[in-house]
Amino acid sequence: MSHSWGYSGAAAVLFLGIVASRFIAPASSTLPPQVKVGAIFTEDEKNGPNELAFKYAINKINKDKTLLPYTSLVYDIQYVPRDDSFHASKKACQLVQYGVYAIFGPSDPLLGSHIHSVCDALDIPHLEARLDVESDVREFSINLHPTQHLLNAAFQDVMTFLNWTRIAIIYEKEYGLLKLRELVKSPQNNGLEIFLRQSNPDSYQDVLKEVKDKEIRNIVIDTKPGNLQLFLKGILKLQMNDYKYHYLFTTFDMETFDLEDFKYNFVNMTAFRIVDTEDISVKEILRSMSKSQFNRDLRLLNSTFIQAEAALIYDSVFVFAIGLQTLEQSHTLKLSNLSCDKEQPWDGGLSLINYINSVELKGLSGPIEFKEGRRIKFKLDLLKLKQPALVKVGEWQPVTGVNITDRAAFFDSGTMNFTLVVTTILETPYVMMHTTNNYTGNNRFYGFCIDILDRISQEVGFDYLLDLVPDRKYGARDPSTGLWNGMVLQLMQHKADLAVGSMTINYARESVIDFTKPFMNLGISILFKVPKSQQAKLFSFMNPLATQIWLFSPCEWQNPHPCEIDNALVKNQFSLANSFWFTIGTLMQQGSDLNPKATSTRIVGGIWWFFTLIIISSYTANLAAFLTVERMITPIENAEDLAGQTEISYGTLESGSTMTFFRDSMIETYKKMWRFMENRKPSVFVPTYEEGIQKVLDGNYAFLMESTMLDYIVQRNCNLTQIGAPLDSKGYGIATPKGSPWRDRISLAILELQEKGEIQMLYDKWWKKSGDICHRNVKGKESKASSLGVDNIGGVFVVLLCGLTFAVIIAIFEFCYNSKKNASNDKRSASVPHQSLCSEMKGEFCFALKCGGSRQRPALRRKCSKCMSGVSYVPATLDVPPHPPLPPVRSIPRNTTENPSKIF
Repeated sequence: MSHSWGYSGAAAVLFLGIVASRFIAPASSTLPPQVKVGAIFTEDEKNGPNELAFKYAINKINKDKTLLPYTSLVYDIQYVPRDDSFHASKKACQLVQYGVYAIFGPSDPLLGSHIHSVCDALDIPHLEARLDVESDVREFSINLHPTQHLLNAAFQDVMTFLNWTRIAIIYEKEYGLLKLRELVKSPQNNGLEIFLRQSNPDSYQDVLKEVKDKEIRNIVIDTKPGNLQLFLKGILKLQMNDYKYHYLFTTFDMETFDLEDFKYNFVNMTAFRIVDTEDISVKEILRSMSKSQFNRDLRLLNSTFIQAEAALIYDSVFVFAIGLQTLEQSHTLKLSNLSCDKEQPWDGGLSLINYINSVELKGLSGPIEFKEGRRIKFKLDLLKLKQPALVKVGEWQPVTGVNITDRAAFFDSGTMNFTLVVTTILETPYVMMHTTNNYTGNNRFYGFCIDILDRISQEVGFDYLLDLVPDRKYGARDPSTGLWNGMVLQLMQHKADLAVGSMTINYARESVIDFTKPFMNLGISILFKVPKSQQAKLFSFMNPLATQIWLFSPCEWQNPHPCEIDNALVKNQFSLANSFWFTIGTLMQQGSDLNPKATSTRIVGGIWWFFTLIIISSYTANLAAFLTVERMITPIENAEDLAGQTEISYGTLESGSTMTFFRDSMIETYKKMWRFMENRKPSVFVPTYEEGIQKVLDGNYAFLMESTMLDYIVQRNCNLTQIGAPLDSKGYGIATPKGSPWRDRISLAILELQEKGEIQMLYDKWWKKSGDICHRNVKGKESKASSLGVDNIGGVFVVLLCGLTFAVIIAIFEFCYNSKKNASNDKRSASVPHQSLCSEMKGEFCFALKCGGSRQRPALRRKCSKCMSGVSYVPATLDVPPHPPLPPVRSIPRNTTENPSKIF
């Protein structure tokens, strides 16, 4: 018995201990058994989603004893008319007298400010779930709604990703502008054109029509959620529900609206949501909330979606409960009698608000964290409308910014089925056209740009209809009227969706239309006719040296004064004639019997030899090129040469980017060229490339055109060539109307084609692999030298013949002069037989030809016979004996200038 009683007694004691702890514990708790809270809703929110979410949160906390096990929350809800701040303040005072520990709501900004004034005066925590545009810190306020400056940063990141350059912002009431003021004034939007309009349900359609007339395709919508359905109807009435438009909504409740009329027109709709309905814990809460007793009859809360404000109110109740739980561990909370009349603040309110401000949790609205009562931690899901429904394509957080997880949602190629109107212009090899009737529709066109367009359409996912621009022009702005023409005008008037061709991207066009990324880079070059080859001249061997090198000035050569010598036989070998002969001999690399002996003359000779070595080596090296390479005569080498002359005309394509380049250039050379082209009569501008090429072939005309087209032409016509380097750098792009959604999609496709090398392969196909390539006979560095003909070195033979002829003439002159001199001397001498000029010339000529057998000149024989007295002159076979006697030597006077050679 005792043993069994012992077990029974122990069990009884344990049971009594459990029961005692159950009833004794609340007595030691720092929180009262009931904590009263108040809520203020507007009358139009009565029994609405916000109130139901509030009641459900209170009920769930009371049932969950792990959060506040010994305390229950008791609520008191008050209703006030919207925008009635007087009644709102009275209701807040009633709640204070009721003994509430905190006040929730309302959502109206004006009412919320008045309620906060009461709470701040009495140190009562005020929990809000509304957008607050004021940046001032509120001490006793806890707001679960993300701050506006962070939301503006999220909108800015999305617009930057979408590359918006022109937008319209439509807002309601004045506070809507305050919400987005940071977005308008953001430094990142300096290049963004913003169109602001305030609207209301009565003016939705008028404002949308104005936006449509201004051809603005990107629109930010900031309306009340309750009026958004009316706004969507206005979009449908104006037929602004196609792929050209992109709407960015500021509301978090886009999932709760009916978008059936927009799903299948590919209209771009983007918005953020703060409740991740795909999260498992969120789905569980929504299912439980839809089945709660508060929602059973009204059915305002479903198991799929919940409005953002209701979710924020739900989270605010849990934030308050967790703050109470944290405070319970270290403080005793007791509420004294408070009254708006006494204006005595609650001494425990500051501690409670500090604990609430330090709460961190994950709720229906995602991660929650506060700083000075403002929510600084949250996650926004980026939604994009697709055919099934709104889908998540990315997310945004204050720390990391935007993160796009599904780029294809914005540039989707698989779900579109559009037929775009594409305007183009005929230009070989970019766009060409079959002339036969066998081709219809798009099959009529072919070329480099057509191949690129076909590949882009497959990548992006659209069909197209090609047509030629009516005026056959690319597009330029008339400076006098300001009007555009060509393909640019077609895009501005939205008569075409794309413009494809050799269309240059420039500033003027970019200001009125949009361009994709360039698919080809180029510059302006000069097309000119190939100059004729230079005919080989007779004296072309003299070309290696300039004319001034070949000239010798007689003033540079002075006859040196003869040296004074004691010996009459000593003579100066470097006389004027000998010095000239010495220089010519060394210059022609021939030997000379004149050898300088003095140091000074040897230095002079050595320097002269070094000079002749360099001259001859340079001449020889340059002569090979001049004689073996065929040279061209080019009248112009670059744009400066073209601008500095007036004999050769030059022009551009009319109404093209090249003409615009020269017209708007600030470089003096190009300004000078533009003045020449503008004032030239007849006009130097041509309507087509074909006419410009023909003018170049006709001669005396240079055509300024884009380098890619010039390269194509030069490779097919050997009579044409490029002069100089490109004058600038630019690119070809595909043009779209301003704000077109196709620009970014096509740009991505172009980048992909470039990375794959497909565009380069297409370039090689149309530029280098065609059958009409011109084969030039260009002599490169590896080519063999041409053999020298009469045309190259004939002048050398002419010089040789002329020199020989001149030498013969001089010889005859010397012969005649010497014969006459001898005949004159014989006349003056009585002892010498008299000889006539003719007999003297005959004798000298026979002596030169040795026809008489005599080895002594006739004049010498006569002189020798005179010297031998008593001896008669008898002709013999050998007139001169082997050892004739030497004549007597006469002494020469010291200062004589007579040549020693005349002593005989």
